[in-house]
Amino acid sequence: MADPKVYLLDGGTLVIDASQVHWHHDLGQEVRFPVYSVLVDIDGGPLVMFDTGFDLDHVNKVLPFEKPLQTPEQTIPAQLALCGYKPEDVDIVINSHFHFDHVGGNKYLTNAQVLVHKDELRHALVPEPFERLGYSDLSFDFDKSKYKFISGEYEIAPGVTLIETPGHTVAHYSMLVELENSPSMLFAGDAAYTHKSIETEAVQGFHLDPTGSVDSLRKLAYVSRTRGADIYPSHEMEPFLTWKKAPEYYGGN
Repeated sequence: MADPKVYLLDGGTLVIDASQVHWHHDLGQEVRFPVYSVLVDIDGGPLVMFDTGFDLDHVNKVLPFEKPLQTPEQTIPAQLALCGYKPEDVDIVINSHFHFDHVGGNKYLTNAQVLVHKDELRHALVPEPFERLGYSDLSFDFDKSKYKFISGEYEIAPGVTLIETPGHTVAHYSMLVELENSPSMLFAGDAAYTHKSIETEAVQGFHLDPTGSVDSLRKLAYVSRTRGADIYPSHEMEPFLTWKKAPEYYGGN
């Protein structure tokens, strides 16, 4: 069986304070960071999307201080088109969590089953006061008949596995894509904004549980080491600029 094709979809950029990237570090310095989605084309299996980026209109209206930059070519429909697909072709959507910069494109993927952790959904719909801006885009919650509730480690297809990494939010997921002919890929989501986060166990400034966040950073490092997987953090510009982006892909051999 051929390795899946793994496409990284460029969804634009946002700005936050550096102390939100690494808790208490470099307060007052602006950092522009990438937002991306992952499309996994499984040979003989489903077309899977992990995270769907931000909606430009929502961010301009509700969080304009994050200075969003997103061209028409960086929307989910346009990025899928680069890979030869339409939004209705996507079979399964997983959101690492339901913060606005990870769910903004769900509304386009109307045919997809959405894998949902019930605890994450509860927090998205009834957030703590300090979580309300994070969970401000509820456009993902348009058709509960599409939901499949999951928890724990969950195999989507052979070699494509969701791994619980809570802390940033109550029920965050990372995704492992195992490849035989090239290094496997571990998509951290917001369990790790940067490689520095993992190397120094420096959690992000926005979190629900800092102790859980550290545990999840350690889990990511362990999975990377034992499964031979390269870690792909969520919001670090320097490595992002070197990665292949759609229409190029990893795997597929």
